[in-house]
Formats: sequence, C-alpha cells, structure tokens
Amino acid sequence: MSAAVTSLRFPFSAVVGHDDLRLALLLNAVHPGVGGVLVRGEKGTAKSTAVRALAALLPDLDVVEGCRFGCDPAAPDTGCPDGPHLLGEPSARRPARLVELPVGATEDRLVGSLDLERALSEGRRAYQPGLLADAHRGVLYVDEVNLLHDHLVDLLLDAAAMGRAHVERDGVSVAHAARFLLVGTMNPEEGELRPQLLDRFGLTVEVRASRDVDTRVEVTRRRLAFEDDPAGFAARFADAETDTATRLRAARERVAAVRLPDRELRRIAFVCARFDVDGMRADLVISRAAAAHAAWEGRTAVVEDDVRVAARLALPHRRRRDPFDEPGIDEKDLEEALRDAEDQLGPDDDPDPGGPDPDDPDPGGPDGGSGPDGSDPHDGSGSDGEGPDGTGPDGTGPDGAGSPGGSGPHDRRGPQDGPDRPGADGGPAGDEPSHDAGPGDPAGTDPQQDPGPDGPGDTDRRPGGDGGPGNAVVVGAAARLRRATIRKFAVPGLGAGAPGRRSRARTETGRVVRPTDGGTTRAADLHLPATVLAAAPHQAQRGRSGPGLLVQRGDLRRAEREGREGNLVLFVVDASGSMAARKRMTAVSGAVLGLLRDAYQRRDKVGLVTFRARAAELTLPPTSSVPTAQQRLATLRTGGRTPLAEGILRARSVLAAERRRDPRRRPLVVLLTDGRATVPARPGGDPVADARRAAGLLADDGVHTVVVDCESGHVRLGLAGPLAASAGGELVTLDELTAESVGDLVRSARAA
Repeated sequence: MSAAVTSLRFPFSAVVGHDDLRLALLLNAVHPGVGGVLVRGEKGTAKSTAVRALAALLPDLDVVEGCRFGCDPAAPDTGCPDGPHLLGEPSARRPARLVELPVGATEDRLVGSLDLERALSEGRRAYQPGLLADAHRGVLYVDEVNLLHDHLVDLLLDAAAMGRAHVERDGVSVAHAARFLLVGTMNPEEGELRPQLLDRFGLTVEVRASRDVDTRVEVTRRRLAFEDDPAGFAARFADAETDTATRLRAARERVAAVRLPDRELRRIAFVCARFDVDGMRADLVISRAAAAHAAWEGRTAVVEDDVRVAARLALPHRRRRDPFDEPGIDEKDLEEALRDAEDQLGPDDDPDPGGPDPDDPDPGGPDGGSGPDGSDPHDGSGSDGEGPDGTGPDGTGPDGAGSPGGSGPHDRRGPQDGPDRPGADGGPAGDEPSHDAGPGDPAGTDPQQDPGPDGPGDTDRRPGGDGGPGNAVVVGAAARLRRATIRKFAVPGLGAGAPGRRSRARTETGRVVRPTDGGTTRAADLHLPATVLAAAPHQAQRGRSGPGLLVQRGDLRRAEREGREGNLVLFVVDASGSMAARKRMTAVSGAVLGLLRDAYQRRDKVGLVTFRARAAELTLPPTSSVPTAQQRLATLRTGGRTPLAEGILRARSVLAAERRRDPRRRPLVVLLTDGRATVPARPGGDPVADARRAAGLLADDGVHTVVVDCESGHVRLGLAGPLAASAGGELVTLDELTAESVGDLVRSARAA
C-alpha cells in the first residue's frame, strides 16, 4: 500500500458507520467474482469517499513491463494486443488502479479507438486503449451510474458479462481482457437504473446519513481534520489501514480453499426460490459472497451466518418486479426463510462445520477481534480511541455493532415489504376501483356540478393519501398497467439528441446517415471513407511518396449520426370538481404511471401540472424517478372551480424553465380537460376565451399538444375541440385514454 496514495485519500478505517457498505466493498475485494457493488443513497453520505478509500487497501499487482493492458506475468492474456507475452518476461509492480468513468464520457474513451494521428500520418491502424483497459485487474468506479448514457451501459454490460472488451470500429478489431471490480453509486431521486445493469451488480447497499447528533458531530470532526492535515490524519489511522490491508490479503489467499458444503448450497437455493428471484445469478452471487465472508472471518467452510450476510446484500435489488416496487429486503422475511430452510435440511451431520483456520494464527485481526482494524465489533473501541458516541476510527456504529467484520444483523434498517406483500403502493395488488362515485364524493353527488370555491366540491380530497377510497383509484390503475404495455410514441420531427431511446434525433451515437463537411478531432466522429475519397485526388500534387495518405484539414469529413432521444411528457390535468373526478383521476393516474414505466425504460422525463380552485400547481416536477412520481400521484388534490387558463400558463412556464435547463429535450403536453373554465386569467375576462388564448401561446412556442376531452354525460358542450384547435394539437376522448391506447394516441400526432 502506497503511503502517497493513503495521504491523498480519506482512510477506509476512518469512515464512520456505513457498516454494510464497507462490508460489501471488502467482500468484493476478497472475491472479485462476487460481481461488484451498487451503492444507493441520498447525496452527501460519503459513498464516493468509501469507494475511493478501498483502492488504497488493495494489494499491489505484478504486470508485464510495458503492457498497456496490465497483463499478469504469471498468466498473461493470450489475446493481448500488446502480446504475445512469454513466461519470464520482465515485470513491474504497481498499485491496483481505481479508474473513474465520468457520466459524460464518450464511447471511444471507454473502449478505446483508432489512433487517428498515426492512422492519417503513418497509414497504420493503431489502437489506443480506453478506460476498460486501464481498469483491468482493478476497480472501475461509476459515480451517478443511473445517469450514464445507454450506449455506455451496453458496453459495460458486455465487458462485465464476458470479462473481455471487444472493439469493432473505425477499421479496428481488438479484444482484450477487462476483469474489474465494478462499483457504482447513485441517488434514487434522480432516476432508477436499467434492469439489465442493476442485475449485473452482485451486491447492493442502501446508505443514509445518521440522524444521531453525536455520530454527525464525529463525521464532521473527522472530515475537517482530514482537510486541515491530510498526511497527519492518515498517520492516525495508518495502523488500522495496515491491519485491514493485511487481513484482506490473507482472505484473498484463503478464499479459493473455502469449502461450500452441500447443505449450505441447498440453503442458498431454498432462500433464492423463496424470494422468487429471476435467473440463477443470485444463487451464484450469494455462494461467492458467502465464501468471501467465510474467508474474511478466517473460516475454512461456509456456515449459515455467511449465507445470511450474503443474502442480505445480494437479494434486495433482485426482488423488484416493477419500477414501482421499492428495493429492499425485510429482515424478518429473511430470517423466516432461513428457519424454513433449516427445517427442510434437517439436522447437520457435517463433521467440519467450518471454524477458524487452524493454520491462521490471527483470523480476526491483530487483537483477535473481527473488525477491519482488529477491534472487537461489540465494544465500539478502535485503535485510535473512541468517539463521543462510541464510534471508533474504524467506523463502527454508535453502539459498536455491525462492523465490516461482523456478521450479525446489528443496526439494520427498518423492514421493507416482504415477498408476499400486496401492491407496490400499499394497496391490494389486484384491487379494482368502482366507477359510481368520485374519490371523496358523497353518494348521489352530481359529478357534473361545478360548486363554488366554498361549496362541497372545494374539498381537500387526497386519493391514496389517507388510505381512503381514492387510494383504490391509483392502486387499480397501477395494477391494470402491470398487465398492459405502453406502446412506444415519438414526438414529430427530428430532435437535437437528448440521450434516450424514443424519438428520432441527431446524436453522437447511432447509425451513420451521411458525411458532412467540417473537421473533427475525434476518431468516432470521422467519416473515414468520405475523408479518403476527398483526399485521394490530391496525392500526386501533394508529393506523396510513402504508404501514408497525405490528408489536410479540408479533407476531413464528419459522420452525421441518427439515433434516439428522450422526451419530456407534461400532463396538465383538470383536478376541479366540474367533471367525473373518479373516472378522470383513474385515467390520468393510469396514464402517468404507465408512461413513467415506459420512461424508466426509455429514459424520458414526465411531469404533472394540476389545476383546481383558483390556482395551478406543479404536482410533479419533470422527473425520471419512478418512486418519487408514485408518491406524488398518491396525494393529488381534487375539487373546486376550474382555472383552465392558469393551468395552461403554468405548464408553459414549466416548459420554459425546462427548456433553459435542458434545451435539447423536446416536450409534449397532454391536457386532460372538458374545456370548461370558470376562473378568468385576469379580472373581468372571459374564462373560456382566456383558456384558448393560453393554448395559442403553446402553439406559438412550437409545443406539440394532445387534448383529451374528459366531458361526459348526455349534454355535451364540445368546448375541448376549439381548445385543441387553438393549441394546434390533436383532440381525443377520455375513453381512448387507456393504458393500451395512450401511446398510439400521442404517436398519431405525427401527422399534425
């Protein structure tokens, strides 16, 4: 371990709390086959600090001297582009690398690309390695991994699955080893991760900032001390860091010999089957993580406690069946599954249940404890004394329990929904709403009436907020949408390319449609055939005599690419008492939930503006976060008069703000209303005329609008049609706004 590296990074042993996070990182360091760690949590919780600190604990590597791909001299890659390497070649020793992949990285920076300068000047197809080559045998860290562009996610999936990176581009065909510990951090409020990449992470950890005052004080004290004197602070924890690195090295050497008894293998299979996880990756991950935990604890065989720890870290993100499901695992459910597994397995007749390695004089650290610095995880002490809350410098919690070396379920988070829980939003999974009254409407109330602001319609009804009948609206809509599919829709025209998977757009990735004039310095942007054709006629007059092609700046041609973009879908919903509120809210809740599920897959944003009484409210700011959207939908307020113009104007202001924040993302407005308006935009004005003028402003802004006519009953005024005409948009009826038809509905607007 390099002292220089230690002085630059916050010591791993100085991290306060976050026992599960540190344990998950250490288990992956012991056995890289576990598959990496996904760290979910709110901002400012030391996620990145802990990950970067781990790199200083990893053992140094022996590499073939001069190999850009970090080949092991004892077992070099037979297909290494810098090879072939022979046994006995000169080698060098260097620290394991922590390679960070920025969210805005380009594809050629990740996988490597043609060395453009050598190709044009020397006529040679030379390969320039990327970040995947740098990360081989080290750690690849992706901060905000949920914001990573899809084309980069696809490349990561391929490399993580095969352990090799394949590059087929720019006339280059290269494959090299790319085995790395993949660590990602994310804030769930900013959107969820694609299911394919989520499953690729072996373990997942939820982190939250402590609400204990003493713990927060100790965190702040240590961080300030580190910033004031990094070298001095690192020296305080040097012994603990050395002890943890020594224990980690011993566990890495021991893990290959750890025995996985058939009894524990059957226990793992039983638990995975009980939690109904998809595929077999969970069984493999738990088996490897349990072996790593046994090695970390100094045991020669896996025991039940190792399975418990591994399952608690490997199953939470694999239990999700839907973006609306909360990740997590209930400790009670896990313990019940383990007890049932024990009943199924019967008495243990294994003569060697797996104790500490008799050949290891120090399986639990320098003092015989099991914390990473050798301390006893139950007394809260560390090598540098104890904090005001009993937190030692090794980062054990305020009660001293649950250190990375510990294995009991100490200081765990609260229970989540179990595997046999009802619907993800708290209601029965198959609950279907009735349609005889609106949410909160007394029996016999005319849903077509428009009571005044002080009348019975101006109530604070919250569908789902108090578990009342309105909750069935959202629950029923979500339940039906689980059985339905939102068809793909696209905004008309060609966009500028906000990363996504929906509408046509000019992008930096995607298929090449044509070459264009204009130079480029990126190999990925170069249209090589067009460049060669432009330079070829001038070779004689430029005096070419060698194999290299003489190219000037004016010969360069840029490849224009066409791919897919993400869109912003903004729902504007009449939440007043003038319509059949129950039917309307059922439709809009179902549509928004369905679009959110689709947005989760296609990287769109969805927002919701509601208007009622005398004002409009941004109920759901544009977001890709499914859990946040679901929570907002559960508290929709209904009743009161109809400020239609105010709702449209509020939508216009929201779009204007989003246009400044994200100018490349094109919007689509879906307005649900019967066209009636009872509140003017200005004193003395005509409410209906004001609404039509506001709709005309959307058309002037170039915003495409779909108006959903929610009018019902025998007598219809037909006010929604002129409103749609003013907005220059499409008019459809409420009956067409179902989970199955909303995508077709919006897509049909292409011809408008």
